[in-house]
Amino acid sequence: QSGITIYHPRFFSIPVLFRASDGFFMALGSLLTLYRLKKEFGFNLIDSHFAFPDGYAATLLGQWFRVPVTITLRGTEVPLSKITARKAKILVALKRATRVFSVSNSLKSHVVSLGAEAEKVRVVGNGVDLEKFNPIDRREARKQLKIPVDVKVLISVGGLVERKGFHRVIEVLPELIKIHSKLLFLIVGGESPEGNIRNQLEKQVEQLGLQDNVRFLGAMPSNELKKPLSAADIFVLATANEGWANVFLEAMGCGLPVITTEVGGNREVICRDELGTVIPFGERERLKNALLKALEKKWDNKAILSYAADNSWDSRVEVLVEEFESLV
Repeated sequence: QSGITIYHPRFFSIPVLFRASDGFFMALGSLLTLYRLKKEFGFNLIDSHFAFPDGYAATLLGQWFRVPVTITLRGTEVPLSKITARKAKILVALKRATRVFSVSNSLKSHVVSLGAEAEKVRVVGNGVDLEKFNPIDRREARKQLKIPVDVKVLISVGGLVERKGFHRVIEVLPELIKIHSKLLFLIVGGESPEGNIRNQLEKQVEQLGLQDNVRFLGAMPSNELKKPLSAADIFVLATANEGWANVFLEAMGCGLPVITTEVGGNREVICRDELGTVIPFGERERLKNALLKALEKKWDNKAILSYAADNSWDSRVEVLVEEFESLV
């Protein structure tokens, strides 16, 4: 895609009991592909994302091909570190890596508390592609999605898994509808490696009688997301865990304020009141009140768009390129 060849080497994996071996088998499964690539253009650095299994595999390959390795921490390190065997592999990978990047300060603090070297870890947040994520006319977006102009619209985007908290938003909708009778909640997302709870969410919607107030749009290509985002008033993600959620900047790139929970690096992204509201995780009443206030508040969309522009991928890439050049 985009003129870049993407390879998908397969690797042997034994579910449940032997998942701690995934890093080794991922490296083994990638060995032949990297050997061929090495003969073609002689790469001199391996850049990996997620400490396990990907980062662990990359550090093994780095040893075998004698090239430096970088690992970017993206948030899965938090739940995986609760599993003893995988925590050990994460720490091995971080020790072997030449350089480690973290998408948030909170994630850096987490791995340092596990035993990683603080001096090796540099925080480089995610960015947003403003060519893909920019606002289109709201009326036109709503016309395409058949949403009336006088409806208040909430939107969540992400894999349909428990962690993302779609069910937590659905739970407070009946109380929001008492005040905003014309309220619609758009859910954008589909199955992910973590699972798929769409059936569970649809049952919840039916039990609460919200069939007219919740719309499942399914998974969408990233270049189409600006349509539902531009049609919405508020972005909400009642998530249980994030590293640095790209989707917040993508929503802000379309001018939306963000309501989310104080987990991972969320407060580092939603760092000012003019950008949205961060509430404690698991506090239903706080979520409801934050959404009510957000629906009634007049937001400065220009300030939100300006913040997104300050966090474009171009600025992040400059930092990473500088780091990569220093290693080779």
